[in-house]
Amino acid sequence: MYKRLIPLGKTPKRSFFIWGPRQVGKSTLLKHLYPDALVIDLLKSDEYFRFQQSPNLFREIVGNQPPKTLTVVDEVQKVPALLDEVHWLIENRNQIFALSGSSARKLKRGHANLLGGRAVRHILLGLTTQELGKDFNLERLLNQGNLPNHFLCDEKEWLLLIRSYVADYLKEEIAAEAAVKNLPAFSSFLSVAALSDTEPVNFSRFGSDVGVSGHTIKEYFEILVETYQGAWLPAYVKRAKRRTRQAPKFYFDNVGVVNYLAKRGKIVEGSELFGKAFESFIFHELRCYVEYQNPELELSYWALTTQNEVDFILGAMEVAIEVKASSEIRPGHLKGLRELKVEYPKVKSRILVCNETYQRKTEDGILIMPYKIFLEKLWQGEITAKK
Repeated sequence: MYKRLIPLGKTPKRSFFIWGPRQVGKSTLLKHLYPDALVIDLLKSDEYFRFQQSPNLFREIVGNQPPKTLTVVDEVQKVPALLDEVHWLIENRNQIFALSGSSARKLKRGHANLLGGRAVRHILLGLTTQELGKDFNLERLLNQGNLPNHFLCDEKEWLLLIRSYVADYLKEEIAAEAAVKNLPAFSSFLSVAALSDTEPVNFSRFGSDVGVSGHTIKEYFEILVETYQGAWLPAYVKRAKRRTRQAPKFYFDNVGVVNYLAKRGKIVEGSELFGKAFESFIFHELRCYVEYQNPELELSYWALTTQNEVDFILGAMEVAIEVKASSEIRPGHLKGLRELKVEYPKVKSRILVCNETYQRKTEDGILIMPYKIFLEKLWQGEITAKK
């Protein structure tokens, strides 16, 4: 398996949650890191029904272990009552837990015991370039996505896997948890949302396209966030002199899911769809970097109402990043970064991430950076280092 960058220790001293989308590798990672741990797998129907009917059995089994013993509970959201038992065992038996799940929605909506700071929170996301190492292939990643099994299979097998993945998501995480009352409308919403991936979201306009209210569309997007299928990118509006766009953008976590839902077909270099997929890929790398290595770093985008924009802002206007999939950067590609400099003259660094071969710097200080160099510097901490 690939070495994941999520900061989990091999001998955890305190309990933790590990959340993430379906099939991202949470169970595999926990088994690899903690082969000797007691595992309670709630995906197994016998274990699910046993603890669903008698949560106290969990206390009897786990409480029988020596103090500070690690217990892994897989898909903990399926039996929320177990979290009360976990709480008691942490307090009274000094036990340690690794609690994994693909949806925190059921726990939050049911006011389940989230342990009140007794467990740290981690999110495991799809594979990054650093985790893939020599196996990294941009075309494959932009077409098949970043889930381990999907990335590693061939194109025909991927189509079968992604079709099943979306169907199981609708069946097991949306219908089974009664997350929505109108499953056909939510299914239609998924397709419309995929077509608008990386774009600002207007809830009312989405509602008109799907046939539901803007309020319902907002709830649908929150379901995607709470099941770790995507994330919001807020607009940067601090100390703005001119009118700026304020609507957030939404990015699916897995471009492979977007490709399937939007019926994109094969993504080839040079096409408009390649550019959108490339931007989504860079967002994923940035989001993983923030989640794994720099959780206090704010990530946003900036745009004037005149349509000039910059794809990503790191921190309080410390780094501005524009993403272009082109292998030949022209002056028009730099317009957003130059307009941003007028608005925020103290911006510390402006970078255009692209598909060119060599790194260079314009006369007005914009770094033209091939994406491989950018990602290497990002993961080494050089992009966000204080200048």
